[in-house]
Order: sequence, then structure tokens, then C-alpha cells
Amino acid sequence: MVKKKNIHKNISIVEDAPIRKVREINLLWVFLLPYKWTIVKAMIALIIAAASTLAIPQAIRQIIDLGFTSVSIDLINLYFIALLGVAVVLALATFARYYLVTWLGERVVTDIRRAVFNKVLTLSPVFFEKNRSGDILSRLNTDTTVIQSVVGSSASVALRNLLTLVGGLIMMLVTNWLLTGYVFLLLPFIVAPLILLGRRVRGLSRTSQDRLADASATANETIGAVQTVQSYTQEKFEDTKYKGFVETAFDAAIERTRMRAILTFLIILMVFGAVDLVLWLGARDVIAGNITGGELTAFVIYAVLVAGAMGALSEVYGELQRAAGAAGRCLEIIATEPEIKAPKNPIIFPTPSTGALEFQNVTFAYPSRSSENVLENFCLNVKGGETVAIVGTSGAGKTTVFQLLQRFYDPKFGKITIDGVSLSDANPMDVRKHLGVVSQESMIFATSISENIKYGNQDATSEMIAIAAKAARADEFIDRLPEGMDTFLGERGTRLSGGQRQRIAIARAVLQNAQILLLDEATSALDSENEKLVQAALEKLMQNKTTLVVAHRLATVQKADRIVVMDSGRIVESGDHEELISKQGLYAHLAGLQFST
Repeated sequence: MVKKKNIHKNISIVEDAPIRKVREINLLWVFLLPYKWTIVKAMIALIIAAASTLAIPQAIRQIIDLGFTSVSIDLINLYFIALLGVAVVLALATFARYYLVTWLGERVVTDIRRAVFNKVLTLSPVFFEKNRSGDILSRLNTDTTVIQSVVGSSASVALRNLLTLVGGLIMMLVTNWLLTGYVFLLLPFIVAPLILLGRRVRGLSRTSQDRLADASATANETIGAVQTVQSYTQEKFEDTKYKGFVETAFDAAIERTRMRAILTFLIILMVFGAVDLVLWLGARDVIAGNITGGELTAFVIYAVLVAGAMGALSEVYGELQRAAGAAGRCLEIIATEPEIKAPKNPIIFPTPSTGALEFQNVTFAYPSRSSENVLENFCLNVKGGETVAIVGTSGAGKTTVFQLLQRFYDPKFGKITIDGVSLSDANPMDVRKHLGVVSQESMIFATSISENIKYGNQDATSEMIAIAAKAARADEFIDRLPEGMDTFLGERGTRLSGGQRQRIAIARAVLQNAQILLLDEATSALDSENEKLVQAALEKLMQNKTTLVVAHRLATVQKADRIVVMDSGRIVESGDHEELISKQGLYAHLAGLQFST
């Protein structure tokens, strides 16, 4: 069994693919390489099986040429025992080949899935702005299944028939070189359609996979928003949209199937037509006494084996082309370079962390809207342990501040530091370990309460999880549940209310115990009762931590040490609640609108 470090090594090799211009077939080879001894064993089994198959016609030739009456019964028995022995060897070799190749296919597709998923986890939000999750899932599941089918089955069939084809041609040459010469003259007419139509099959395979990915993405998005679909009675619209994608995929698949059928038809017609012509010439030679009946019989069997191998290769060739298209789609993800990645020599953050952070003349625009700056020469200095609220109108750039601080993006100009270390000089994972995040829509996973809280620290004990839940005021509803911490929450936490989900998220942040806390509209979607509970939990969480709070509801930020007011990507006001009210600026205007209401 290959060691894990070899798997990680082959993944890193593929990540260099754009530099080395690795073709799709090389992607498969990179993942096959760690299992080279399995491949060698499978190849030995294939060769033995092919050799056994090719030995049978020679035994039959000897029996026919010697005649049943001119040899003793003991010699006849010996010939048939030998023939049975060849069959046993063939059966054993076929068993070994099937097991080894099937194992190889399952192992390789597992490694490819891991590599694709591993890469997806490292990609920045820019990638997900351009690619839908359904398409990524299609590559992770459907495309890799196609690759598994080829590596674990079709490739084995292709190699077996290729060996049979080459060995059969050699044995035909040994048996009768003149008849074999006729075969070689006809061979170009058989190979040409295989190459020409094979390219067409490959293109159609890629189109079919792309359309299936579109259908998968649409289904994934629609199912995720099924209540919205039903609320607006758009079931028919969504069904029609999905139907369009799957029908397009069907059309491409049928066209691909039609081309493969034509390819198979032409190959079989030409191959057996060639065999028929050669046999006609051979039969004339037997009558003329130029060759023996056994020689012609052996040649006929070899010709049939070669013809069968050519026909099988024509079918498998289409599968190989389809796999190449699927491998290409997986390669696109594996070879994608993350927009945000660690420098070669990342700077380590000082310990213990003070939680001080600073934005120095930061200018930023989202890659999808590169001409529109969201932040313009943005400057903010937050001391360790300070609580700073960021307020402003929608689109002012408040959430963008959090996105940059978590290093999901890098600024166009300027610098962001935590404890004096520039984020661009640090490993993104180290940056995020310093940050605890509680957002308006906290993600709850389809697992137990305990596992959801533990997401903040996978090394946490049951006691630590219970303490975190109590600190977040989540124990109040957890204790009432029949299964307590082991309660399954359903997809996206559908079994919990909004306030309960928020408290689970806060418990997760408590367990993470990061020095810097980011609260992004953490209570804006809650009713008054739940808001009080969550706010109390947040205040306990914020103790002795640097905290940035983004909020539209100004009543929730009045206790902050400092409030900064943003407008059009800049800080236009700064101070505490009373100071900002007295300035009669944007904050006073916003406060007047909210509090008067």
C-alpha cells in the first residue's frame, strides 16, 4: 500500500501542470505512478492471458496437421491436457488481471477525488464567483466516475486487446507472411476512421459532461432554495430550465453514441471484410497445396482474434476519449492556482497575540468589478482589546473590511497588519486562526450540536464543548432537547430557530478562542427576545478581545469603545455615540432615522 506522503507528492506534481503543460492523459499517469508495482503485476497477468490465448491456435494447428488417425491416443491425450492447462493459466491470469486493475481504478479515482476536493478547499472566493458549486460537484462525482470506469475496466480491456492485436499479428506473420502482408496493406483503411472519428467522440463527450454539470448546478441551486421556488409558484419554470439542460446533455450524449456506433460499424465492416478477403486468398493456397489446412486454420483463428481486438479497441477508444475529456475537467480544478496563497517564507505571528490590527491606505476592488473601488485609501487602527463598531449605509464597504481581514482577497494598494505582521507576508491559515467570526447567517452543518460547536476546535473535549455552550447561552435550549448535545440538526440547522443557530455559532467562536472577534450583523435577523440572549452571549465572548462589529442597527453598537462611520469606501466620522450625535453628520442622520422610527 502506498504511503500518504506519496499521494500528497503526486498531488503537488499535478499542481505544476500549467507550467509543464501536462496533457489530460498525463494527469492519469501522475496518479497511477505511486502504484507502479500494481501496474507491473497487472501487466504480467495481461501478458500471460494474451500469450495463453495466442497459444491455443498453435495447438489446434498441430492437431489438424498431424491428423487424428496418424498419431497415438497418448499423444492426442497429451495435446488436449496441454490445451486444458492453457485454459487454466488463462483463467488464473484473467482473475489476477481483473482484480488488480479494478483495485487500481478504485484507488486512483479515490486519490483524484481527494486531490480535487483538497484543491477546492484552498481556492479563494474569486474562483467561486466564476464557478457554480453544482459544476464542481459534477467534476468531483460524475467525471471521476468516468475516469474510474476507464482505469478500472476499459483501460484493461484496451490493453488486453492491444496485446492480442500485436501478438496476433506477429503470430499471423510467423504462420504465413504472405497472407499477413495482405492484412498490413488493408490496415491503414481500418485505422484512419478510428483516429478521425475518435476526435469527434472526444469533443462530444466533453460537451455532454459540461451540460450534465450545468444540470447538476441548477438542481443543486433549486433544491437549496426549494421553499422560495414554491413560495413564488415557480416549479414549472425551474422544471423547464432543468429540462433544457438535461435534454441538451441527452442530445450531446446521443450524438456521441451515434458517432461511436458509426465508428464501430466501420471498423467491424472493414476488419471482417479484410479477413474475408485474406481467407479467400488462403483457401486458394490450400487448394493449390502452398499451405496446409492446419496452417490456414491457425491463421484464421489469429485473424479472428485480431479482428475482434480491433473491434473492441474501436469501442474502448471512444471510452478512452470520454475519460480524457473528464480528466481534462478535473485537471482544470487541480491545476488552478489559488488567488490567495502562502508566500514561500511566511512570517510567523508573535505570541501571545495582542489582537492589534491596522489598515494602512488600503484600496480594493472585487475582481469581478475591478474598475469599481469598494475601499479607497482606507485607514483604520484598532488597539488590542478595543471594541470598534463599523456603521454606514449599504455598499459603504463594511463587510469588505472583514473579507480583507480574513484574507479572502488581497488589496490592490496598501497594507493590512495583525500584531504588526502584514497579512500578505503570512500564511492565510495562520491569519484566520487569529480571527473568530460570527455572521448574520452562521453556517450550521448537518451533524450533531456537539460536532457543530467542536468545529471551532477539533481538539476540544466534551467538557470544553459544554463550557462553550454555556458561555454562549446555548445550554438553555440544548438541555431541553431529548438527545442533548447529540441532537442531529439537519441540513443548515433547519431544526433550530435563528437565535439558536446564532448561539451555536457563538459557542463555536468561544471554543476557537481567537484574539480578534469579527461580528458581522450577528443579531440583525433576530427578534427582540433572541437578540437579548445572543447579545448577552456576545458580550461575554468579547471580554478581553479585540472586536470589530458591523451593524446596521445602531442600538447594538452604542456600547462600543469607538464607532467609525463609512461612506463610499472611506471613514468619514469616528468617535463614541454621544460625540457622533453632536457632530450632526452621517451617523446622526442614520441615528435620527432609526431612533425616530
